Amino acid sequence: METKNDKNNPGNELKKNHASSKKEENKAKKDQTVEDKLKETEEKLLRTLAELENQRRRFEKETKEAFEFGGFNFAREILSLLDNLQRAQTSLKNDEVLKKSKDLEKFLKNIEIIEKDLVSIFEKNGIKRIKCLKEKFDPNLHQAMLEVENEEEKPGTVMQEMQPGYMFGERLLRPSFVAVSKKKLVIDEQKDLKK
Repeated sequence: METKNDKNNPGNELKKNHASSKKEENKAKKDQTVEDKLKETEEKLLRTLAELENQRRRFEKETKEAFEFGGFNFAREILSLLDNLQRAQTSLKNDEVLKKSKDLEKFLKNIEIIEKDLVSIFEKNGIKRIKCLKEKFDPNLHQAMLEVENEEEKPGTVMQEMQPGYMFGERLLRPSFVAVSKKKLVIDEQKDLKK
């Protein structure tokens, strides 16, 4: 209800305008706050979804690796069985007393069959021997046990394999223990003569 005084009083009109502009301002602030909260919630949701996706990928990768390399430690242990079988074979061949035995050849053939079966099982399961002779030394695959002077081969060439290395898929199961070539040292005769 407007009275005559209200119409004639410009201060009242200003108060009304001011009050309505305050309401609009408050409403705009609330709208802005709601928008900000909505954006913030949306960003949190997107981050959470991205995190869940990353976690899912990580889980899939770990599951795949566990399946592929679950037998990694077992395979490493079985390598010692193959090594011992090969050592026994070499030892039997070099034993002077056993060389005279007529059954030695049969026994060695049986050991050879077992060795071939074991190697075949390795290959079926993705375990392969590292080829290293006459190859360039690779510290990721080989472990140098000694250096051998050699002028025929380039320095850093694998000359001898002391213990074979194996790969399990793309992973190194055991490095090859090798001897690597090096340049022959030339002693300066003049230095020796001066001394």
